[in-house]
Amino acid sequence: MNKHQKHTKLKLRDNDIFSPNEISIVGSKCNIISDLVQQVSKRLASYKLAYLDALHAENIEQSVFDSFTFHSEGTLAVSAKNELNKFNQRIQFSQHDLLFINGNHFEGAKQILILDKEKEASVLKRLDQLNNIQFVIKLTDDAKFFDFLEAKNPQIKNLMCYHISEIDKIARHIENLIKERIAPIQGLVLAGGKSTRMGTDKGTLNFYGKNQRDVAIELLEKHHLKTYLSIRSDKEIGIENKITDKFVGLGPFGAICSAFQENPDVAWLVLATDLPFVNDEVIKLLLKHRNPSKAATTIKGKNSQFPEPLITIWEPKSYTLLLNYLAQGYSCPRKVLINSAIEIIEVADDFIRNINTPEEFKAAHKEIND
Repeated sequence: MNKHQKHTKLKLRDNDIFSPNEISIVGSKCNIISDLVQQVSKRLASYKLAYLDALHAENIEQSVFDSFTFHSEGTLAVSAKNELNKFNQRIQFSQHDLLFINGNHFEGAKQILILDKEKEASVLKRLDQLNNIQFVIKLTDDAKFFDFLEAKNPQIKNLMCYHISEIDKIARHIENLIKERIAPIQGLVLAGGKSTRMGTDKGTLNFYGKNQRDVAIELLEKHHLKTYLSIRSDKEIGIENKITDKFVGLGPFGAICSAFQENPDVAWLVLATDLPFVNDEVIKLLLKHRNPSKAATTIKGKNSQFPEPLITIWEPKSYTLLLNYLAQGYSCPRKVLINSAIEIIEVADDFIRNINTPEEFKAAHKEIND
């Protein structure tokens, strides 16, 4: 007898406890941990970082409202009545490359252990949380491993060990942990539009001696990207790697969300089939200048006001943004790009011309084949 499935089975994102990528710092006083985070963060300023800590004040006045104070430079101070909840925190930290956690208060999926002889009891209390130590920091030259640490993990002395003063080395090690979690890229060729103005499926237009959707797929596969064809649910196409729209009636926006629903742990290089002048050089440029710390890396024509969302690498962190815009009633991927932290690459406008009508097709076909 088959067990009843109450909820739709979705692929879960590969999150840590509170964020996509986190590391707790355990084994020393809170001020030493926060100072270490401050110093390391200054050296990793190109990344988006966060720090999860607990307020140490004994008496906290319960406010009757949440406070959001914006500085003119863009800094935001928040005082909100929020209980710590991993599902809410994953949304809150979804745009960050790494979350530092004060391990004296909260557990993290990965850990940095500080050897501080005054904190033996504290480390022993959290011994079960030390299940994925990345490296060790000595607070003093004579700091030693506690016996119970070696008993639990006989290989602990083989871990990389730094002195607390070696901030540059510590920062480089942490940067490598960030880079390890950079998502791989897959390709998504959009062929699900209704092609109303063209009067025929734009994916089947022939500019280069074959269907344009096949040209686009081959262009991305040439760069070793596993590539999928995005199609509407009412279309039947005999291609193995395809993603059918789950977000119906939302056009390209829905196609991108459907791809993330299929796999939320990869970045999607999206390419529309009505862009026949996008060539190998444009794709190379996009891949070369990819910035995974941003929500997306996108192409913009030099004389265009706005970026082109359908020649864009959408990072996993953009999925949360897309769904947030959808919840507000917006289904324009360009609006998401314009209002998000993105990397923009400028190219000549000729490369990103949309072909939408029979007249434009004839002119483009003549230009390509003359």
